[in-house]
Amino acid sequence: MRHIYISILSLLCTVLSFSQKNINPLLSKDVAAQEKWVDSVYNSMSLKEKVGQLYMVQVMSNLDAQSKIKVVKGIKEHHIGGIIYSNGGPYRQAKLNNELQALSKLPMLIGMDAEWGLSMRLDSTYAFPWNMTLGAIKDNKLVEQTGKQIGEHCKRLGVHFNFAPVVDINTNPKNPIIGNRSFGESRDDVTQKALAFMKGMQGSGVLANAKHFPGHGDTDQDSHKTLPTIHFDEKRIDSVELYPYKQLIKAGLSSVMVAHLNVPSLEAKENSPSSLSHHIVTDILKNQLGFQGLIFTDALTMKGAADFDETSDIDLAAFKAGNDVMLMSEDVGIGTSKIIEAYKKGDISESRLAYSVKKILQAKYKVGLHNYKPVAIADLSKDLNRLKDDVLNEELFENAITIVKNEGDLLPLRDLETKTIAYIELGDDSGIPFFNALKKFGKVHALQGDSLEDLKNKLQVYNTVIIGFHRSNANPWKAYEFSEEQLEWIDSIAETHKVILNVFVKPYALSDLKRIDNIESIVVSYQNSKTAQEKSAQILFGALPSKGHLPVSVGDYFTKFSGIYTNELKRLSYTIPERVGMSSEKLKKVDSLVNYAIKNEMTPGVQLLIARKGKVIYNKNFGKHTYEGKEKIGFDDIYDVASLTKILATLPLLMELEEQGVVSLDTKLSEILPEYKGSNKENITLKAMLSHYARLRPWEPFYYNTLDLETKKPSPKYYRAKRSAEFNIEVSKNLFLRTDYQDSIPKIIRESELLDRLKYRYSDFPYYILKEFIEYHYDRTLEQLTEAHFYEPLGANYTMYNPYHKISSKKIVPTEIDDYYRYQKVHGYVHDMGAAMQNGIGGHAGVFSNANDVAKIMQMYLQKGYYGGKRFLKPETIDKFNTCYFCSEDNRRGVGFDKPQLEDDGPTCGCISMTSFGHSGFTGTYAWADPEEEIVYVFLANRTYPRAGKNLLLRENIRTEIQRFIYEAIVD
Repeated sequence: MRHIYISILSLLCTVLSFSQKNINPLLSKDVAAQEKWVDSVYNSMSLKEKVGQLYMVQVMSNLDAQSKIKVVKGIKEHHIGGIIYSNGGPYRQAKLNNELQALSKLPMLIGMDAEWGLSMRLDSTYAFPWNMTLGAIKDNKLVEQTGKQIGEHCKRLGVHFNFAPVVDINTNPKNPIIGNRSFGESRDDVTQKALAFMKGMQGSGVLANAKHFPGHGDTDQDSHKTLPTIHFDEKRIDSVELYPYKQLIKAGLSSVMVAHLNVPSLEAKENSPSSLSHHIVTDILKNQLGFQGLIFTDALTMKGAADFDETSDIDLAAFKAGNDVMLMSEDVGIGTSKIIEAYKKGDISESRLAYSVKKILQAKYKVGLHNYKPVAIADLSKDLNRLKDDVLNEELFENAITIVKNEGDLLPLRDLETKTIAYIELGDDSGIPFFNALKKFGKVHALQGDSLEDLKNKLQVYNTVIIGFHRSNANPWKAYEFSEEQLEWIDSIAETHKVILNVFVKPYALSDLKRIDNIESIVVSYQNSKTAQEKSAQILFGALPSKGHLPVSVGDYFTKFSGIYTNELKRLSYTIPERVGMSSEKLKKVDSLVNYAIKNEMTPGVQLLIARKGKVIYNKNFGKHTYEGKEKIGFDDIYDVASLTKILATLPLLMELEEQGVVSLDTKLSEILPEYKGSNKENITLKAMLSHYARLRPWEPFYYNTLDLETKKPSPKYYRAKRSAEFNIEVSKNLFLRTDYQDSIPKIIRESELLDRLKYRYSDFPYYILKEFIEYHYDRTLEQLTEAHFYEPLGANYTMYNPYHKISSKKIVPTEIDDYYRYQKVHGYVHDMGAAMQNGIGGHAGVFSNANDVAKIMQMYLQKGYYGGKRFLKPETIDKFNTCYFCSEDNRRGVGFDKPQLEDDGPTCGCISMTSFGHSGFTGTYAWADPEEEIVYVFLANRTYPRAGKNLLLRENIRTEIQRFIYEAIVD
């Protein structure tokens, strides 16, 4: 007896303790006004109206006419207290909700399952990551923000209760219904993340709901289909499954959803659902845990409850057990009549009915239904899909993606010049965003094989293989496992290659691997969304650091919280303008101006890229390759960048030589090229020459002297239609210049007259001269040197000379229909005539590239010579060449780099810092970098097509006006 007395006393103390600590979470700030409204409404209601408040029925916004009649009947005849909306769309739901609320005498509580956002149920709404993904994030402030923004979406759509967060602790990897919906297997981590989520959501004015009480995490059955059994003893359940509820209740949790589970240690009646258990709902949840918020049943249509022996008495049993709200009853009419009958018999007291109904009314007051307003339809889609949601979504995946194995520090990928990378896509969903993102960083080829043997034959020329495992991202319950064939392929490929396995599913998939000792790197990206794929690619290449850790254990391979953290390598990453203090809305002016230029035939198409603070925030393509064609501009199309070649090829090679002490800025031409001794140029310094302050002539039409004087077409003396040893310089398709003519160009330059007086005068001659010197010094061509020294290690695999024999012509934007020299469409061959006569490899022109690659090189300059984990140039070298040495002589130029204007006219918008630098090209190209605002701007065009005559881009200042818009878009 003494033992029983002590137990009762202990339980009483526990109840009193919780009662003292836990206040009613449904109370508003003005308790007196709330109480007055609740009492007034309650006292005015009939018995049937009071019982009707206990019901929340399911409604789909895409419901048919018959279903709508049933809902309207529930509102008018049964006075239902709430609606839980399911499938449909936001506009349809908003309109339907306004219509149904208008029919209800008392405004209804609106609930939804929006665990990862409204998109759990509605099309055209936002999807945040699933809880398992959030569980991989260490910073719980991000989880809190997720709850807040989901709450904001719910509130905007007139939803008062979100049935979230799921607080089930997923200790069973085979759990078919929780899994990805859980924050993980750690009791404490699940609790902390649930607290953060709840705090964020309730802070936005939407009431939270912890589910599925008393804990659905350790079961291998789905309560939608059967009644799962929880086999643990009471002590285990109290210390693990109930722990999150205890903490959330203390923190002001608004509601709890009770699951349909068979828990023998808590309910003596055999196979009785926990949702109908008085001991579980009342004794434990209400009394022992001291919970005073609303208690919802899980859906009463689920098999876990619907198979209860006394089907017609389910609602009554649930109410007697202590639940306040009957969710999705199979028949509201029968259910309400049973409860009313029990009330009249005295089986249900007035105080019991008033207890639940008044709590419901308290909730209604707290969410503002005492002053109900319809959902505003205007701007609904915009408000439910905000830029701030994109910002958060990116941050969540950046913080979640987890590297769990990284043998030999393979990740992030470095030394790209040594890597030959293949990508293999496995799974039944698309990995296209992942592959496209990988290609932004280096040369990655997608491979497929009819068989494992066929694939391995194709892989022989590659030393690194990225395997992406992609399965459906439609919902958290989709299949995630590897097939036996896929496991065999992974194991076999890993035997012969360095493998990076990246799984875009929940971590449990890794437990099926045959072995992991032969796999160098394993990455868990959790979901197959576009954002997850793009961010994962950036982490692989070190554009972003790896921050995530596993929220669950994975078989014998990895324990919970496993995670290898990597640093970024200062490669360009990709995000949205708001992440770097810029406005997407203001940047729309850029779109308008580019479209204006294309419409007015200033150029057939444009590639345009803007980066700030090391992040590409605008990367768009406009128009087509040609006005008359159908080929739209793509990200991997390349342009003839014309004079950008000077700073993308020749200049960085010269900077290297200056660092090595081979030359200095004061080196004279006669010192690097003996042929210049005794010439009128022997004392010209590199500094003066590259500052365009050396009296050099602007250019020379070298091609003109090779034309027939009468026809003005290529002379047979200098050209042939077929290649031979004597005619081996390919100036265009089926047109070959005499091999020995290359010696004539340097001679013409050496012997050319100087201008009459010293002043700033732009000239291509310096780069002809430097080409001659650099190639002589290394005994290699500029093409070979730039690829080895810069393009390959930078991952600038779209940057090249003479693309016509390297890539498909469909990926090369044509530059002109030549009617003065080559008399054909210039397509894949350099536009500049002088560079063409140097076999396409000029120091002043000849490079082809896309905007992304040009940005890499400009970013390398901006980062003082560092990029991708590699130092290409010293900071002091960048500074030395990015200096205007002759500004006092009205010459704005740096050494090789163009600089902002000194007065009114010049190459920039006039709104940019004097430390900025860049260059422009004849074909319409432009690249500029600003160290002070950390901005890189690249504009690629073929304004020369079909004719190079009128430069309307320059005349109307299109490129510099875009630059102005960029700076106007800075908001920080």
